[in-house]
Amino acid sequence: MLVPKALARDTRPIVLVTDAWHPQVNGVVQTWTYMQRELRALGHELRVIHPGGSRGINAPGEPDVLLSTEPTRHLERSLGALVPAGLHIATEGPLGWAARSLAKRRRWMFTTSYHTRFPDYLKARFGIPAGITTAVLRHFHRDSRAVLVPNDALRGELGRAGFARTRLWGRGVDGELFCPGTRARLSLPRPILLYVGRVAPEKNLEAFLGIDLPGSKVVVGDGPDRARLQERYPEATWLGSQPHASLPSFYDAADVFVFPSRTDTFGLVMLEAMACGCPVAAFPETGPLHVVTPGVSGVLHPDLRGACVAALQLDRQRVRIEALKRSWRTIAQELIAAVVPISDPARPLEHRQG
Repeated sequence: MLVPKALARDTRPIVLVTDAWHPQVNGVVQTWTYMQRELRALGHELRVIHPGGSRGINAPGEPDVLLSTEPTRHLERSLGALVPAGLHIATEGPLGWAARSLAKRRRWMFTTSYHTRFPDYLKARFGIPAGITTAVLRHFHRDSRAVLVPNDALRGELGRAGFARTRLWGRGVDGELFCPGTRARLSLPRPILLYVGRVAPEKNLEAFLGIDLPGSKVVVGDGPDRARLQERYPEATWLGSQPHASLPSFYDAADVFVFPSRTDTFGLVMLEAMACGCPVAAFPETGPLHVVTPGVSGVLHPDLRGACVAALQLDRQRVRIEALKRSWRTIAQELIAAVVPISDPARPLEHRQG
């Protein structure tokens, strides 16, 4: 197991600061929920500081996302006198900025992660130029000892944009929870084409819902774009948000999992579907390219309809085998190897412009 000696001897908790936590339903929350479980099994406590218990407001267009309006006070109250073994900042929201400022004041070393393509999202939703958001994010991550990114393509993009000290940190799947079953959950005409995830503009759902295919389209999830899309595509089956533990039965019942997003940095739902034996149809974009093995666990093609048709022919057993090559335990070990001690004596950071 790759664990720095300083952390291996340190019994203090590692602190995670994140603006995204339960009851939010997204890949960031799921990733860190699994990390908390796996780190505990490896003998490390991951103490999570999140917006819960803080005064806050809902994010624009995101009624289930709470943004703390007193992030510094909430962070200091949550930490108390604790000096953790390590500090990791997962998000670039109010709590993330407060944690960054506190760490710099106290001369604590810290690491960060890059989960979300905010430059693309903010440009699509609010028209904010991507260059402005990129500059802000570059400044946010500037003093991080390691910026954890989910795939090599995004790592290359960030490097070209001036982000220093990026480090690859992938994602895994719970192969015991996500596994094949009776395929009986959905009693609908086949083939059943399934989408699971947030119903938001950046997910590009209309590229899926507008496809002319026989069978049934099923959407599991909720979000700011649901009312509009449900009214426009009433022929689809809209099931809303579902408990995480119930998702395997939906993946298992589907014939193809359709992932139309062009902006996701990874896409945990694809791995979950694959672990249940459900092949993926997606565009050949960054997230799917680093999750799907073309022709084995899914089909990636600019023609999403063609990808769906071709994916129907794939062997579901082989699809699952591909997914199980990625475990959360391994990802947790990689995280521990990346986290730095609070008082890391390593050489001073070399700053880049920005």
